[in-house]
Amino acid sequence: MDAVQGHSPLYVVAGLGVGILVGMTGVGGGSLMTPILVLVFGIYPATAVGTDLLYAAVTKTGGTIVHGINHTVDWRVVGRLALGSMPSTALTLLALQYFSPHSHSSPLISVVLGIALILTAISLMLRRQVLRLAARRVASRMPGNHTVALTIATGTALGVLVSLSSVGAGALGITALIFLYPNLPTAKIVGSDIAHAVPLTLIAGAGHWLMGTVDFVMLGWLVLGSLPGIVVGSYLSSRVPDAILRTVLAITLLVVGGKLAL
Repeated sequence: MDAVQGHSPLYVVAGLGVGILVGMTGVGGGSLMTPILVLVFGIYPATAVGTDLLYAAVTKTGGTIVHGINHTVDWRVVGRLALGSMPSTALTLLALQYFSPHSHSSPLISVVLGIALILTAISLMLRRQVLRLAARRVASRMPGNHTVALTIATGTALGVLVSLSSVGAGALGITALIFLYPNLPTAKIVGSDIAHAVPLTLIAGAGHWLMGTVDFVMLGWLVLGSLPGIVVGSYLSSRVPDAILRTVLAITLLVVGGKLAL
């Protein structure tokens, strides 16, 4: 507790910085906050993941409210994702508790986190290619039942990945939805992904809390900084070229992901 209190101003700064980047890029905080907690503050990986999951649930709730008001959430897509992610999240948490019930620094979490960050970076760098592939699918669309099945499968994969690493609900989820729903407006893809991330991170975070891997004092300081950060980031997003932001973010994630995975 003393260590957390001693670092509290730095946690606020970290939350502010991540909030600004999330507001500017649209990528979930898990890609940034968890590695910061592990590498900069020396937090145990499991505690960093658990705390970041609830942090994401709080911050993305605000985004969901805004998207809901603006009618930029496709609740059918959210439901399909949740149909896969809710069971896989619960099963992943049970497996984590069974195989590593007392470990707060499981090597598995560090490796999965590193791989997830690398995949997120790749998805950011290949965004244009994914968009082109999605455009081709407009002319030759898959049957609707195949799209539904693949959406559920995407949710299943996100449930496992997010429960282990807190990463994946943002860039990876959006990339998958762009490919699966090429005719859906980008605003609705983003809004649906954010809406799905709220129950996903909340349930996963609650599971980590039951396992004792959530630091609520640290969580409070992070949220205190992130909420104004998201507002500032949203304001700056229209003034910084999106291509530059995504390139810088992708390089950062590759470096951090490689360090954690090795």
